[in-house]
Order: sequence, then C-alpha cells, then structure tokens
Amino acid sequence: MKIELDEDKLHKIHKVELELLQEFDRVCKKNNLHYTVTGGTLLGAVRHGGFIPWDDDADVVMLREDYDKFQKICKRDLDHSKFYFQDIETTPGYRWGYGKLRRKDTVFLREGQEGMPYEQGIFMDIFPRDGIPDGKIAGKVHTFLCFCLRKIMWSEVGKTREPNRIIRLVYRLVSHIPQKTIVWMYRKLIGYSNHKETKLVRALTFPLPKRLAGKGYLRKWYNNYQPIQFEDITVQAEANYLDWLKAEFGDYMALPPVEKRKSHPVTQLRFPEEGN
Repeated sequence: MKIELDEDKLHKIHKVELELLQEFDRVCKKNNLHYTVTGGTLLGAVRHGGFIPWDDDADVVMLREDYDKFQKICKRDLDHSKFYFQDIETTPGYRWGYGKLRRKDTVFLREGQEGMPYEQGIFMDIFPRDGIPDGKIAGKVHTFLCFCLRKIMWSEVGKTREPNRIIRLVYRLVSHIPQKTIVWMYRKLIGYSNHKETKLVRALTFPLPKRLAGKGYLRKWYNNYQPIQFEDITVQAEANYLDWLKAEFGDYMALPPVEKRKSHPVTQLRFPEEGN
C-alpha cells in the first residue's frame, strides 16, 4: 500500500538524512576525500538553505578515484552501529551503478523495489563520476553502452513498473541476466571510461539532463571545492556550483509548479525510534 509522505514524515526523513550526510562528511574529511552535494540537495542548499521541502533523498557526487577509496574506507571508518554502505560490489542482488549510505533500524521501500533481496533503510545516494571518452563517435558509443547497462540494471524494477507491455516483457527477459555478469559488465565499462583523463564526466548508469545535450559535466568543475551551509551543518560543494545549477536546472531559483512538487512513491517506512 502506498504511503503518503506528508510534512511530518518528510521532516523525519530529512532528520535521518542529515545524520547520513554528517557521517559521510566525517569519513570524507578524515580521509581527505572530495565530494560535492548535487541534484536536489545542492539546489536545496542554495534555494532553501537545506532540504527541498518535498524531496525525500540526499545526493552527493565523487570522482571515481575518491569513490573507490570511500568504498574501501567504509569497512574501517564508518560507524557501523548506525550506518551501512551498499553498492554493486559489496551487496548481493544490488542493481544500481552508484552507492547508498543507509541508516540502520529504518525501512524505506520505494514502490516497485519491494522484491529487492537486500536491506533497504533510509538512504543517501553517492554517485561516482566517470570519464566520457573524447571524440564524437567514441562519446556516442559510450552513451549507448551506458544506456544498455542502465536498462539491464533497472530491469528488476522495470519488469513490474514499466507501463508498456512489450518493454515490460523485454525487462522481464533481461532481468534474468546473472548478477555476476552485470558486475563484470559494469567493471568493464568503468575501465573503458577511466583508462585516461577526459574532458567530460558523468554517472555511468544515470541519464544525463537534456540541458547538457547528452555531453556530460566538465571534469574541471570537480577540481576545487568549498563549504556550503545545509540546514544546521556544513557540507562540500564544487567551487563553481552556480554554473552547475544553471547547466542542470536553468532558472534554478524558480519554484516548480505545485503539481510537480512530488516525492517518490513509498510502500514501507520506518524510523529509528519506532523499532521493529
């Protein structure tokens, strides 16, 4: 049954996500790792001073080198009494090309993801940025490979959520590709994307916004960082974050129409204080 995320529930979700951001920032600072808040989290910091009121997750970005270091460092430095990290390399059955830091003793199930065979608590997304090969043809081939892998990973959800019956059938067939094969494909794509430094970067299994015309993000945007206020804590942002916001959202200070201020559909939700 779908749960409506009213103001009270969203406030509680934001409270947990702020914990996650603080823990993530602590581990990164301890190990000199760079990141930037991104997406609605960066937009919220600039436009709202924190969370967008209807947003239900938190997002950060790291270049691949820092992401891989964070993945390994988590085993040692993460506060495992409260938090756990998941990605395709560490969690059996995980179907996304980016990591999630989650809060223990919580549940957050998005509609269509109830059958995933791993623990799903309230989370923040951690997106690695990988290179896009220079050159028009190489870039188009890379975009196609990213598209294919994204659809393969999404198939576990798409086989029930896709409204088109034919595409839903394709998802159902593709969802039978073994997890170890998907991991192998993902590793190969990472290697192909990062064998040399490129001008542009992207999240391999996340679609690029139309405003960027499929080109990607400038790597130089991730060379320098600065602190930015988010609610009552300080997090990192890329130094030219206003340029990023313009590229991503256009007039980023304009509020969307009321009908577009929506949270993701959720079917199960539990907070730390509520127990089992």
